[in-house]
Amino acid sequence: MGSITSSLFISLDGVIEAPETWHFPYFDDEMGAVVGSLMGAADATLLGRRTYDEFAAYWPSADPADPVTAMMNGARKYVISGELEEATWENSTVVGGDAEAIAAELSSLKEEMTLGTTGSATLVQWLLEQRLLDELHLLVHPIVVGTGRKLFADGAQVPLELVSSEAFGSGVLHLVYRASHPVE
Repeated sequence: MGSITSSLFISLDGVIEAPETWHFPYFDDEMGAVVGSLMGAADATLLGRRTYDEFAAYWPSADPADPVTAMMNGARKYVISGELEEATWENSTVVGGDAEAIAAELSSLKEEMTLGTTGSATLVQWLLEQRLLDELHLLVHPIVVGTGRKLFADGAQVPLELVSSEAFGSGVLHLVYRASHPVE
């Protein structure tokens, strides 16, 4: 049996938008090892529509000498979208329909493989609410961004259990959560 795991770069004030503008000063070997491990553990990547659009616009023409380019382009990808009908980026498949159909398809895929998400805040929220997400990895950066899309701006209440925590030399915290039952 597989699983669905999500990893996100997030600021102290909960912002996940545009990490390329605040994340890189904190990226070090410790974080690289975690990111590489999470990416290496996934048989396929789940992407929301907006993240897919951004990645599909960048990675196919990215520097071919960069090993991440080959990995991103060659990886199996599932795009979760109620609107997108065709995914043109190499090795991409659309999982669409209504919420019930998408949840059923993801449950089926989860039986067969380990799926990892990157970015895709709306998708991560939905996966949590549907109780489909097995692990949530937050790489909390020691910066207040001030503005931008927050991971948990709105949505259903979902109790989580802290599985592990690690502080990196850069001040970044790697927090790992899984769905839990409400505290009574």
